[in-house]
Amino acid sequence: CASFGDFVYIGRQLNNQPMQNKLFRLSMVAALAGFLFGFDTVVISGADQKLQTLWQSTDFFHGTVVMGMALWGTVIGALFGGWPTQRIGRKKTLFWIGILYSVSAVGSALAQDPVSFAVFRFLGGLGIGASTIAAPAYISEIAPAKDRGRLVGFYQFMIVFGILIAFLSNYLLEGIGPNDWRWMMGVEAFPALAYTAMVFFVPMSPRWLVSKSRVDEAESVLQILGSDLSIDDLVKDHAHSQSVQGLSESVLDKKYRFPLTLAILLAFFNQFSGINAFLYYAPRIFEAAGLGASTALLSGIGVGVVNLIFTLIGINLIDRLGRKTLMYWGSFGYIVSLSLVALAFAGSWGGLWVPIFLFLFIASHAIGQGTVIWVYISEVFPNHLRSSGQAWGTSTHWVLAAIIPSMVPVLFTWIGPAPVFGFFALMMGVQLAFVRWMMPETKGVPLEELSASLTKSKK
Repeated sequence: CASFGDFVYIGRQLNNQPMQNKLFRLSMVAALAGFLFGFDTVVISGADQKLQTLWQSTDFFHGTVVMGMALWGTVIGALFGGWPTQRIGRKKTLFWIGILYSVSAVGSALAQDPVSFAVFRFLGGLGIGASTIAAPAYISEIAPAKDRGRLVGFYQFMIVFGILIAFLSNYLLEGIGPNDWRWMMGVEAFPALAYTAMVFFVPMSPRWLVSKSRVDEAESVLQILGSDLSIDDLVKDHAHSQSVQGLSESVLDKKYRFPLTLAILLAFFNQFSGINAFLYYAPRIFEAAGLGASTALLSGIGVGVVNLIFTLIGINLIDRLGRKTLMYWGSFGYIVSLSLVALAFAGSWGGLWVPIFLFLFIASHAIGQGTVIWVYISEVFPNHLRSSGQAWGTSTHWVLAAIIPSMVPVLFTWIGPAPVFGFFALMMGVQLAFVRWMMPETKGVPLEELSASLTKSKK
């Protein structure tokens, strides 16, 4: 309750001034793509074992095709989502993301076989992958430096809110009929269509408009926002970057190796925490710990609540304490919680121990990696390479998010949950070293200044 009060307080503070009011509302609309991301990612968990029983799939086929195809869609969406984000703009890309979510929800609900189900889930995955580029890029480009972490953090807030609503929706729809899984999958169409309509009312990014030489439109958007950014400064910064850096630059150029490495490693460690593997198979994991099917679904709601609360805390702290401090907290929490989960499964500790330890794991993720990742990846690249740089970071995230959860049913059957969670704990020890010795702080630094400092030549 205290953290939710903090979030309401943030909203009221942002609404105290006309410019902040507009920025808050526009950021929330763009961040709704994150709600659909979170909902789409987790809603499949309620249908997981029902679909395997219905279509009599092997563990490998079920993990890689039925459950995993959406994740492979996110890989393609993340790999190529930078192209429409830069080519047609952040706003239009967000609109088409809403269309993909809508078609995916309806098609998945009506699918009659595992192949068509996987195809429609793949379309939803395309929307997820592209949204992880377009939405943070849009918000970071309209936000002032002092509030950038908090405003981009709303995208992560919406992700975890979508996760919570998906768990709740699955719990409420469980048992309403033999095809309850169809309702679980199809209900996403309602928020998807509403989001698609709302995107019409957001302006284009002024920084993107300047990059396309549409200076008059950019100036109009700045006036609409009431922004303290100067159109002359934006034009000057863009002209300088083009004259010094050239139009043929690539994010793979040697000078951008450090920010590219930061984005890739942050995404790498995000998935080697096991977060997506857990979210996709939460009911299955809780049942493996000895909980009944209905209790497992109810525990999923608890996961969503904990995730939401600690994400709100993270959003409230990210511009006060910085990205690096939150990553420290999250890394220590990961190591402790995942180690305890591994020990609980190894020692066959029944009852509520595993859910308690997993709630600690979710809290650690939410306040650390969950809050930081999309903010950080949207900050570290220069304006003209932001979309392509984000594509590298997010595609790394989603390649691993496709591979790791796809292997969970096989690994649980083959070696059991304890070694799997123990490996994730080990990887989080490596993440702690990355945060300590490699990750720079980006709190409160203007985007143009930040990109200059990260790409500056070092002797």
